[in-house]
Amino acid sequence: MQTSLCSRRVLVWELPVRLFHWAIVLLVASAYISWRINWMDWHVWIGYAALTAVLFRLLWGFLGGECARFAGFIASPRAALAHLRHVLRREPDRQVGHNAAGGWMVILLLALLLVETLSGLLIYNDIADEGPLTELMPAHLASAIMATHALCWDLLLGAAGLHIAAILFYACVKRQDLVRPMITGRKALPPEVAAPRRGGALRAIVLLAISALAVAALARYL
Repeated sequence: MQTSLCSRRVLVWELPVRLFHWAIVLLVASAYISWRINWMDWHVWIGYAALTAVLFRLLWGFLGGECARFAGFIASPRAALAHLRHVLRREPDRQVGHNAAGGWMVILLLALLLVETLSGLLIYNDIADEGPLTELMPAHLASAIMATHALCWDLLLGAAGLHIAAILFYACVKRQDLVRPMITGRKALPPEVAAPRRGGALRAIVLLAISALAVAALARYL
């Protein structure tokens, strides 16, 4: 109780990370709905937006704030397994960023999102536009990419479901709220835990613009 009384609320998840997180939630849901009702023009544009967000997050993983950087939360597989061995232990949440296992979930989700959006751009781009490189793709490669797109979508939904299950588990079993910090950005941490360094807003805007230009180039030439 004394530790709780001495804790203070620290900004852990900076705005770019939170915006990316909730934008991806909205975009994945919109992609599913647009596919189910066969609004493929919208589906393509949603894919462009999702790919832009993923490219931005990859760049932000190297150039963003301390908690967003891959170097700060990618632990060894041994550390991830050690974390999972004690996952049933109820304890206060003193983790500044992602825990050892959660970091690998982030990498998995980003990898699946990247493959899904890139493969979707390659097979659906002719719905919105057809680039000069479109006709150079062999039929067997196009079929393989289409199969990858379908398989990756199923894997993405499965990983998202596992991610949601983990959030519910931490809330119900460990009594740790992982959702509110991703909304407000702040967590209660003891005084001895230093606040993480943040990335700059201007840097985030520049990286987002670079990501959007890269997607526009891919959409134009593929």
